[in-house]
Amino acid sequence: MSTTAPAVSTTATTAPPTPVKRPFNFSRWFAATGWRHLVGIVMIVFSVFPLLYVLSASLNPGGTLLQSNGLFSSIGIDSYVALFTNPQRPYAAWFANTLVIGITTAVGTVFLGALAAYCFSRMRFTGRRMGLLSLLIVQIFPQLLAVVAIFLLLTTLGDVFPILGLDNQIALIMVYLGGALGVNTYLMYGFFNTVPSSLDEAAKLDGAGHARIFFTIILRLVAPILAVVGLLSFIATTNDFVISSVVLVTPEKQTLAVGLYQFVSDEFTSNWGVFAAGAVLAALPVMALFLYLQKYIVSGLTAGAVK
Repeated sequence: MSTTAPAVSTTATTAPPTPVKRPFNFSRWFAATGWRHLVGIVMIVFSVFPLLYVLSASLNPGGTLLQSNGLFSSIGIDSYVALFTNPQRPYAAWFANTLVIGITTAVGTVFLGALAAYCFSRMRFTGRRMGLLSLLIVQIFPQLLAVVAIFLLLTTLGDVFPILGLDNQIALIMVYLGGALGVNTYLMYGFFNTVPSSLDEAAKLDGAGHARIFFTIILRLVAPILAVVGLLSFIATTNDFVISSVVLVTPEKQTLAVGLYQFVSDEFTSNWGVFAAGAVLAALPVMALFLYLQKYIVSGLTAGAVK
């Protein structure tokens, strides 16, 4: 009885072919991706140059714009020292007033806008559609058109309630809250609609009311829009000049935007270095707040995408 061994395949495994690396071609690289790098570099230079110019002017002891044309040709802190040693122009008081008004306005805007957006998004009541349409129409007209009306209104209110009259920071905060409520409510309303209403229904089955649903569920899910609205409100309040200059008269109560203008209000002034130093310091809170809230915005958007 003979046995035959199974046939063994002698076919060798062929190695994959080695890819051939093409030589570098500058024209082909530039047409594919190089021009994007060029556009990015141009935009970076265009954006960074004004910042470097202001920083150079703030460190220039000369104090004039003509002497600041050479970037960092001379460096000194004389402008920063003069900024805090002028008793007639209290920069420290302006800085504190701006922070108090900006933070209070940002927190109030976020809270009131979130309450209004939750009502429009989750509740059904008479006049809901007309209210949303009114908010949209009111935002067509800029707040600058209401400067005269704001002045007359605060003058009349000051006779009855002095705390809401002219030259009062609380009155300015109220004006900011009223002007920003419409657009922020409409912005939050669209974001609130993206949150599923099934979460509200599940919470109601467990016995939760509107207040508990709003503070414990909704606000955590809409954290990105709250951070954006708070940041935009703080920036707009810090940069405002027209309304704050109309409402606040006393130098000790003014904000940075109004106070810094006094350094360059004259036609032939040599305080441009001091003005640039004040502008550099005024940009620090906005930059710090943006960097702090950016983390929450990115994390909130990522968590919403995963869910």
